[in-house]
Amino acid sequence: MSCEPMKEFDLEERVRLAVDNFNSGYNCAQSVFLAYYDIFDLPFETAKSISVSFGGGMGRLREVCGTFSALCLLAGLKHPVKNPQDQQQRTENYAVVQRMATLFKEKYGTLHCSELLPAAAAARRNPSPDVRTPEYYASRPCGRYVEESARIAGRMLRGEI
Repeated sequence: MSCEPMKEFDLEERVRLAVDNFNSGYNCAQSVFLAYYDIFDLPFETAKSISVSFGGGMGRLREVCGTFSALCLLAGLKHPVKNPQDQQQRTENYAVVQRMATLFKEKYGTLHCSELLPAAAAARRNPSPDVRTPEYYASRPCGRYVEESARIAGRMLRGEI
């Protein structure tokens, strides 16, 4: 049984918000998560804190793309597993995550940050984030991943995925 979002939303407005979040300095995971947190009546500061560690492919380790991690966080809110013994709820949650993964991989070929950003993978052991400059944004495709994941998130939250 899914948990229906509390609020209606305009998908393209949320996609623009996610991209704006990224362009204003939030990391990739926060950018997507913060585009939808209010649907579940989460406090803004809590939403920022919950999603921050997933940026840069989980703490800048360049593992799973942070935008996809945000999708998983949102899937957990939309399709919670309230009882750990409830196999149906767990199956529903995992099925949604797998469908979202398929959509992302169909477009970008992988969920791995190091493959999406091969030039940045060498810095994976350095926890210091890159300074957000116009050159940073011009050299990174992350805005596209934020945009696509925000679109996938909206479709999932509407029950289309």
